[in-house]
Amino acid sequence: MRKSLLLSTILASIGAFVLVGGGLLLVDPRAPKHEAIKTGGLAGGAIVALYALWLNDRRRKVEEARQELESQRIDHDRSRVADERFARAVELLGHETAQVRVGAMHALAGLAKSRAEYTQTVLDILCAYLRRPFKRSSEDEDAAEIELEVRLTSQRLVEDLLPRLEEKDPPRYDLNLTKAHLEYMDLSYRQVGDLVMRVARLNESNAFHHMVVHGDLYLTDAEVTGRIYLHHNEFRRKAWFSRVKARGLAVFTETKFQGETKFSDSQWADVKADGCTFAVQADLPEAWRN
Repeated sequence: MRKSLLLSTILASIGAFVLVGGGLLLVDPRAPKHEAIKTGGLAGGAIVALYALWLNDRRRKVEEARQELESQRIDHDRSRVADERFARAVELLGHETAQVRVGAMHALAGLAKSRAEYTQTVLDILCAYLRRPFKRSSEDEDAAEIELEVRLTSQRLVEDLLPRLEEKDPPRYDLNLTKAHLEYMDLSYRQVGDLVMRVARLNESNAFHHMVVHGDLYLTDAEVTGRIYLHHNEFRRKAWFSRVKARGLAVFTETKFQGETKFSDSQWADVKADGCTFAVQADLPEAWRN
């Protein structure tokens, strides 16, 4: 096809040369012949130039299409490799050796950082690990300590994957920590979507301060045996603390409750709540009113 177009272009160029040059001589026989030849040559050259422009544009489009196909192939290969890494890491989370489980968690977190589409799924998996039953045992204290270290790794990776407080319009990732055993978790200066900690057990000290919770917060039927820090937060939707049993210090100072808030049947041993604001009137427990 290209040869046919080239031949047609050459013939059209010659035709334009003859037509324009000859036309000028016919119109004005006394005109200088070299001017007629020059003008005819320009007309023929213009056709050749148009063909060259078309050819270059066609080559450019072919090259762009080739690059697009190559980019799609590379992205497909990356996705395939990422899927294989993901599947292998998830499989290793059930390994009997703690170091292998820790390595699998780091592999998942690295995958989430390199490919944002995995982040919510990885967070769900790390939270699922924290929801696994865990109980300290005096009979096998060493094994319990090793497992606790694995869980602390999971907590730190969850913290690291969440957007920081100063980020503008960040992705909103949800955390489901229902029935989770949490110890020294620190989500301070982070942003989340929904934060669900129903029937969770919070030991020692846990920090959830200077946060923005864009979705709903459910800390219901939870047992807090140590300190919990929830100060300088923005709870933008529901914040439910129904049936919480808090035996340690709970700090809510300067927190903004912007949605429906519930504390029904909750128990608080020691509360600091100076400067809290409520957009919707809340039925505060006795410890909050003292």
